[in-house]
Amino acid sequence: MPPNTTATTGDKPGKSGRKKGRKARLIVLVLVLAVIGGIAFGAYWSISTVRASFPQTKGSITLEGLSGPVDVKRDGYGIPQIYASSDADLFMAQGYVQAQDRFYEMDVRRHMTSGRLSEMFGESQVDNDEFLRTLGWDRVAEQEYDDELSDSTKKYLQAYAKGVNAYLEGKDSADISLEYAALGFTNDYKPAEWTPVDSVSWLKAMAWDLRGNMQDEIDRALMTSRLGPQQIADLYPEYPYTVNAESTTIVQQGEYDELTGAFEGGDGTSSGSADTSTGGSTSTSGSTGTGGATSGSGTSGDATGLQSQLEGLYNVLDDLPTAVGVNGNGIGSNSWVVSGDHTITGEPLLANDPHLSASLPSVWYQMGLHCRTVSSKCQYDVTGYTFAGMPGVIIGHNQDIAWGMTNSGVDVTDLYLEKLSGDGYLYDGKTKPFETRTETIKVAGGSPKKIVVRKTEDGMPLLSDRSKELVKVGQKATVDNAAPDRGDGYGIALKWTALDPGTTMDAVFAMDRAKDWDDFRDAAELFDVPSQNLVYADSEDNIGYQLPGKIPTRAKGDDGSVPVAGWDSENAWTGYIPFKALPYELNPKRGYIVTANQAVVDDKYKYTLTTDWGYGTRSQRITDLIENKIKGGGKISTDDMRQMQTDNSSEIAKLLVPTLLKINIDDPDVREAQDLLQDWDKTQDADSAAAAYFNAVWRNILKLAFGNKLPKELRVEGQCLWVDPANATDAVDDTAKVRECGQRDADQAQPDGGDRWFQVVRDLMDKQDSAWWTTPKSATGREGADHDRDDLFKRAMIDARWELTAKLGKDIDTWSWGRLHRLFLKNQTLGTSGPGFLQYVLNRGPWRLGGGEAAVDATGWNAAGGYGVVWVPSMRMVVNLDDFDKSKWINLTGASGHAFSAHYTDQTAKWAKGELLDWSFSQEAVDKSTSDTLVLKP
Repeated sequence: MPPNTTATTGDKPGKSGRKKGRKARLIVLVLVLAVIGGIAFGAYWSISTVRASFPQTKGSITLEGLSGPVDVKRDGYGIPQIYASSDADLFMAQGYVQAQDRFYEMDVRRHMTSGRLSEMFGESQVDNDEFLRTLGWDRVAEQEYDDELSDSTKKYLQAYAKGVNAYLEGKDSADISLEYAALGFTNDYKPAEWTPVDSVSWLKAMAWDLRGNMQDEIDRALMTSRLGPQQIADLYPEYPYTVNAESTTIVQQGEYDELTGAFEGGDGTSSGSADTSTGGSTSTSGSTGTGGATSGSGTSGDATGLQSQLEGLYNVLDDLPTAVGVNGNGIGSNSWVVSGDHTITGEPLLANDPHLSASLPSVWYQMGLHCRTVSSKCQYDVTGYTFAGMPGVIIGHNQDIAWGMTNSGVDVTDLYLEKLSGDGYLYDGKTKPFETRTETIKVAGGSPKKIVVRKTEDGMPLLSDRSKELVKVGQKATVDNAAPDRGDGYGIALKWTALDPGTTMDAVFAMDRAKDWDDFRDAAELFDVPSQNLVYADSEDNIGYQLPGKIPTRAKGDDGSVPVAGWDSENAWTGYIPFKALPYELNPKRGYIVTANQAVVDDKYKYTLTTDWGYGTRSQRITDLIENKIKGGGKISTDDMRQMQTDNSSEIAKLLVPTLLKINIDDPDVREAQDLLQDWDKTQDADSAAAAYFNAVWRNILKLAFGNKLPKELRVEGQCLWVDPANATDAVDDTAKVRECGQRDADQAQPDGGDRWFQVVRDLMDKQDSAWWTTPKSATGREGADHDRDDLFKRAMIDARWELTAKLGKDIDTWSWGRLHRLFLKNQTLGTSGPGFLQYVLNRGPWRLGGGEAAVDATGWNAAGGYGVVWVPSMRMVVNLDDFDKSKWINLTGASGHAFSAHYTDQTAKWAKGELLDWSFSQEAVDKSTSDTLVLKP
């Protein structure tokens, strides 16, 4: 009962009470009618709309433009295998079939890449469209199609588009997908025909999410408002080459050649000789110096003035729709290949599982593309994973070779400060005019909006034109005395390899038809953006690795870790690392190659690839699992590879638990939780109570030691602290001067708990009196000890106990990691922002998962934001080079993008358990697994 009120019984309600009662009854009636209407509305959709959009998978369909019949054979999971007698028919059928399953997804993607989301979703997407129009992905894709791609690739793209449009012909929007039916209530949008450029544009979205270290570049600059150079260096430790260089880099065997920048392998392999005419930096690739404290470009060492400017940029980047990752953060992947010397079959095994943000449907689409007879007329017999909207196969195998990919993380983006002057910008003492164009953004339900896009002579778009915050900070950026007069402020421009036309689409087809290592490397040379770690195996028992991509060289020793001054030509890129100088490895003596986003080469390599590698936690664990098997005298099987993919061992737990168990705990409830760690094997199974408690302790250690000491721009939005600006720690007491609230989305905030933070804590463990171990005062007034690691750990254990009590209950017997660590699959448009009923229809979950951050089974979570799963192994595959029909694969969701299809999420439960499906390749195996056959007739 509220205070200062009395309750009476038996009295008649007054006049105001009767009004309130009638109003309450009216609200209830409206809600009941809404529920009834929603049920009827859902019934209408399920009967008339949903079924209308399901694809025909049996019988025959006539497609104008085919030269011969095409068979589409689908297995029990709806995965299609296409058989044709010409390349054109094969890719036309691919376009038709992908549109059957996923056209809405394809349509959203092309609107994103062309900056036309407002045409579908209205005014809420105008800011995103402005930014995407400024980047101009679709324009670059059009240049690629017109000027760079081979004639054969263009023909394949045209055939694919013809197939998509054959599917669209004569269909109303509601006949294509449920989402269009929903849009129809507010928008008269109708999908346009598909074009070849629509397919090429998607490569830009993929490149954006795999763009390298731009986020680290921004974060380092933001930290300068609160932390000094040495503190930033503590939080960006140098790559641990000296710990075990032979197992912490991808390319290991060989000697550095001072003249070429290449690795000459002691086993007869070589990464090639380099044409060094393009120059290049001589700085090491692993050092971050003082965490990016100097730019080498005339900007001030602490870069304090950049803070708001870069935060504005971050806000724009973070708001973009997710393409194939968490907007560049937390992106990872595993791939490894083992030679026949160490396998049961005597032929190689190759595994791959890219770690991307969870999406529904999955970003990947499984299929096979088979020529009935491989010849010059029909060149392909390939199967694997591709993207809906793109012809060909991105990752998989053909009849001779198999390949996988992980993000290399090389630095292919730089931010430039620009001195604006009238309608131009300053460059080497002269004012140059911007190149400009006017863009008109059409808005569903609103008036069109025009914007002017400006870019430099070098093709760099001016990103600050798209953010008021960026304009404000241009007035504050700190520069040295040699910098030009500030005037109205500096702008920010972006240099990025993907803004130049390239040949990656050519590389996809070249890889699909490669027959050996030489063909594979020729294809890799065309794979310019995004740069990926490529692993290789073939049926002749060869294994290999190649780093491809356009990777810039920089002058003046710049390492690309911080923004540079655009007014000085000495800061311009000097060229690109020649392909022949890029690292590769063929048949290393150790008999296996592991890539998991760690450093490609050691710090003796001539060129700077990046300063922001992953720190090798996953790669070391995979290496250990392989070595343990080999040293134990065993041979590795396909199922061994699968079990390695699902390994959920916590490497940070192995470091911290011995110390946590030594801490004296007085509170019996906390001591009960501590006891969970006594016999724990450090695995993070979904049903593990110990894993739940340890990860809660880890989260609280990070929060107490680092999170509360970071600037608000990096902390979780809505989490507020009373902060003493003088010492940058939370001060929950009456003397606090400033209340600061975080500004970043929970799945993007810091400290995220990834393997960079593993390395941070590892480096500090022996420094028990480090200032980082200062425990903030508790909310109850308890004063923490200064510079005492174990005191901070004790506080984290106490806070974790009561956090989990609140979340999971007091009884630790009911605790489990999976109750905290849950995966929700959400439709990436209407499933995140549509009406509640529609979200219920489109979304699925939750699933309780094992695994964790920086585990091989990388079901990532952000320690700053919570325990929910934010990125996942988006697919898993193991290719058996001895018998392709014994290969295995799985997708995160299913083949279909239709919400009520049996194949919407029919692979997810098996994926969550770490299981794999049979992967048919030969005609005999495909026929045996076929459930439905559709014949496309000319």
